[in-house]
Amino acid sequence: MIKRIFVLPLISAITIFLMDMVSAHCPLCTIGAGAAAGAAVWLGISKIAVMLFLGAFALSMGIWFSKIVKKQYIPFQKTIIALVIFLTTFIPLLPLFSVIGPLYIPFVGEYGTTYAFNYSILSGLFGSIIVFFSPSISRKLTEIRGGKKISYQGVILTLVMLIIFGGMIQILL
Repeated sequence: MIKRIFVLPLISAITIFLMDMVSAHCPLCTIGAGAAAGAAVWLGISKIAVMLFLGAFALSMGIWFSKIVKKQYIPFQKTIIALVIFLTTFIPLLPLFSVIGPLYIPFVGEYGTTYAFNYSILSGLFGSIIVFFSPSISRKLTEIRGGKKISYQGVILTLVMLIIFGGMIQILL
């Protein structure tokens, strides 16, 4: 019995160290991101703030996958691949992290109109917008600094923007 307890972790460790290549983004990683998001909600982080990060993760994974296919088979291939990966990552997580609240539009009707609105969708889309525009912002920042770039500038910029907006969502909502 004791031998079995030590054999499985030992074989797993040896296998991990003998691997030549590890794929950083896979369906398992998506499930892991969902589990991490669930743990964040369990720890008290707002579901809306979590969806900001999941939207960013889904689009970054989509962009990463779109670059794998080197030959272009159809027009807008990279965009379609990125969009499909984004949707197949983001939509399955929506039921778990959905936050529906009121959206009041004062100029519709005599007294205004209130609609049920899913804040999580908007937050996830905003996270994906941050990921989409952060390379452009990083290039502009490099241009402003006279061609000088900080190590890991793009990653740092993206994470800082996500943390700032996630913190604002957490505090305000």
